[in-house]
Amino acid sequence: MTGTASRPQAMRRDGRVVIGVEDLGVRYSLRLTRKTTLRDSLVRRVRRRGETTFWALRNVTFTVLQGESLGIIGPNGAGKSTLLQVLAGIITPSEGEVAVDGHVSSLLTLGVGFDQDLSGVDNIRLGGAFMGLDHRMVEERLPTIVEYADLGQFIDAPIKTYSAGMRARLGFAIATSVEPDILLLDEVLATGDAAFREKSKQRVLELVKQAKAIVLVTHDMNWVTEYCNRAILVEQGRIVLEGPPADVVALHQEHSEERRAEAAARGVLQLKDRRY
Repeated sequence: MTGTASRPQAMRRDGRVVIGVEDLGVRYSLRLTRKTTLRDSLVRRVRRRGETTFWALRNVTFTVLQGESLGIIGPNGAGKSTLLQVLAGIITPSEGEVAVDGHVSSLLTLGVGFDQDLSGVDNIRLGGAFMGLDHRMVEERLPTIVEYADLGQFIDAPIKTYSAGMRARLGFAIATSVEPDILLLDEVLATGDAAFREKSKQRVLELVKQAKAIVLVTHDMNWVTEYCNRAILVEQGRIVLEGPPADVVALHQEHSEERRAEAAARGVLQLKDRRY
């Protein structure tokens, strides 16, 4: 994140801007890491003819005004989640400027930071501390969080005994226990069972009404057209189109059909994603 003196020009010109991104770039190394095998590393190097870096995002510029709900869409691997992680302060940009004005609450990866050996209750306290809440505030909100998570007696059991759905429910209950100025959402509504998804959807809608601004990454185009007032299409780390949600969704769907047709022509089977 950048300081006030180096804020993007748009934020300096317009006081309504709560998120300013200017010429953003995020570069990753393709060299050997703990998650990359030696074989993978060598294959990538050969394919890229010696290149050892990859730009996940490049030349990304946009603003979000107070009261806006921005939908970010695009194919898998386009850089959407990387962009949200930059806005959340999780990833440091390789180039460009990013500034966020207000308290940010991010629902990116539910349950990240859980201590596997602690109970659900103790992880609520831990999560509250990570979010910057003081002990008194966490204790005041603890009963509400426990009730919302609806884990029954498991709330006192170690997290390592939880299923993925139970972790998601607890993570969601913790993350949505505060009223943020800026809310970042990454496919949150695709997690958990049907009942949890409906419950979380209603809670997200409440937060949308309260927040200064929303930035949403999703494959659910109905959400984008119904709840966003602006959208951005990201492909291969760059913004292809920014504008009214209906227009951006239409172009995304058109490009999705073109990619499927090209894959079919090459004889590659792809799972049809009805949500685009």
